[in-house]
Amino acid sequence: MAMDLHDLEVNLNKYSDHKIKINAITPMRGGDICNAYKIEGPSKLYFLKTHQPSMHNMLKCEAKSLSAIANTNTIKVPQAIANGQTASYSFLLLEYLDLIDTGSHAALGMGLAKLHQHHEDYFGWDENNWIGTTTQPNDKNEDWLTFWCEMRIGHQIDLAKSNHAPHTLIQNCEKLLVDISSLYEGYVPKPSLLHGDLWSGNFAFILGGTPVVYDPASYYGDRETDLAMTELFGGFHQDFYSAYNEYYPIDIGYRVRKHFYNLYHILNHFNLFGGGYAAQAERLCLKVLSEI
Repeated sequence: MAMDLHDLEVNLNKYSDHKIKINAITPMRGGDICNAYKIEGPSKLYFLKTHQPSMHNMLKCEAKSLSAIANTNTIKVPQAIANGQTASYSFLLLEYLDLIDTGSHAALGMGLAKLHQHHEDYFGWDENNWIGTTTQPNDKNEDWLTFWCEMRIGHQIDLAKSNHAPHTLIQNCEKLLVDISSLYEGYVPKPSLLHGDLWSGNFAFILGGTPVVYDPASYYGDRETDLAMTELFGGFHQDFYSAYNEYYPIDIGYRVRKHFYNLYHILNHFNLFGGGYAAQAERLCLKVLSEI
C-alpha cells in the first residue's frame, strides 16, 4: 500500500503522545497479515504495521499485549508508541529494533519462565483479542480446562464446522473434549501471563544477544500452551528448553498435553488457510485420544 508521508505524519501525531517527524518511509518484508514499513525520522527510527481500517481492534489488542509483557520487565518486546484508524487504514507504530538471528537462547527461555510467573486469579483476559486474523474469545473463568475447551478448542471447532471441515475431524475433536479430563488429574495450572502466539517467527535477538518477542496474543492461561507452540513449527534451540526447565520446571504430563494445546493452532490454521491442516489436526486429535 502506497503511503503519503504528510498524511501519515498527521495521523501518527494524532494518536501519539509525542511529536513524530517523518523523513522517509520504506516498505519492509513483514508477516502474512499486515503491511510493514520502516519509518525514518530526524533522529529516530520506527516500525509501522498497517491493515484495513476494519482491523484496528486487532492492532489495538496487539499493542495492549505488548504493553502487558513490557510491564513485567521479564523479556524485551518492541515498545508500542501509537495505534489508530483512518478512513484508509489502521496502524500500529512500534519502536524500531534492528533484529538479528543470533543471540542467547538460554536468556529467551529464562525470560519466558519469568514472564510465566506473573499470575492472575482467573484464566482469560479483560477483552477478546485475536490469534492471527481469527477472533480469540477470552471470557474469564476460574477453571482452566473449562476455559480451554470452550474458549479455544470449542471456538475453533465451531469455526471449522462453518468452514466445512471433514466430519471425522469434528467428531474426533468433540470426543476429545469429552474424554480429556483424565489428562488433568493432579495437575492444576496457575493463570500465567502468556505470549499466546510464540512460534519461531515471533522472536529474534538484538545486538548483544538480548532476545526479543513480538506479535503476541496475550491472556492468562496454562504456561504449557506457550511451550507447546514453541515445538510446533520446527522447535526452539535446546538451550531455550534447558534454561526454562531449570528456572520453572515443567510437569511430566506436558509430554501429552502439548499436543492437545497445539491442536488449537492447527485448527486455527485450517480455519485460516484450509488445505492439509485438517489432516494434521485429526492426527493430533487421535494422538491425544490414544494416550487417555
